[in-house]
Amino acid sequence: MLLNEDIIAAMPSRRRAALINSLTGFKSANLVGTADVGGNTNLAIMSSAVHLGSHPPLIALVVRPGGEERHSLGNILATGCFTINHVSEPLIASAHQTAARYDREISEFDATGLTPGWQDGFSAPFVAEATVKLGLELREHQELKINGTHFLVGEITLAEFPETALMEDGALNLAHCGTVALTGLDTYHAATPVKRMAYAKPDLPPRDLDTRPAPQPAIMDRTATTGG
Repeated sequence: MLLNEDIIAAMPSRRRAALINSLTGFKSANLVGTADVGGNTNLAIMSSAVHLGSHPPLIALVVRPGGEERHSLGNILATGCFTINHVSEPLIASAHQTAARYDREISEFDATGLTPGWQDGFSAPFVAEATVKLGLELREHQELKINGTHFLVGEITLAEFPETALMEDGALNLAHCGTVALTGLDTYHAATPVKRMAYAKPDLPPRDLDTRPAPQPAIMDRTATTGG
């Protein structure tokens, strides 16, 4: 099947949205936790997290155009922080339900049975049931002229995950964490590693890497978190 721009533009809006949302392939499934200046919580599933760099550690969110009805956007702009929480298989139903358009005074945590978790000095809620939790401080906000979409850049200032999921080189084994992937707007997939490849070099052939977590204790420098 070959579609040109005229055919795509003529498609019914919901059918077009379903198609275009699936064309980018597998995406991350995350719950974005926020709170307003009064501490009232909000939770929304998003699949738009984009890695921008590791030093500083930056992640961007793409938020659809909108005003008052975009509770997450308003909270992030007001407080300057948000959380990203990986969706795992036990959380799929509750996570998906956060996409419903609840009134502002209704917290999706309460509506879906998920539990807000808090860290001292951080004013956005984490999802207590999530295995991977990230706390981010807003560093940049751009409203894209092409379609009014919001591009939010956050810096990771807190990260929590199972130590047993760390691999030898410091990467996180997401399958070990139970993290699922998302296609389109509604289809969730288990993450099963097929192959992990070594850093590509022009003078070496492709080489496989081990995908198993590192032997315990993990290789993390504990002085970074203990202050020792």
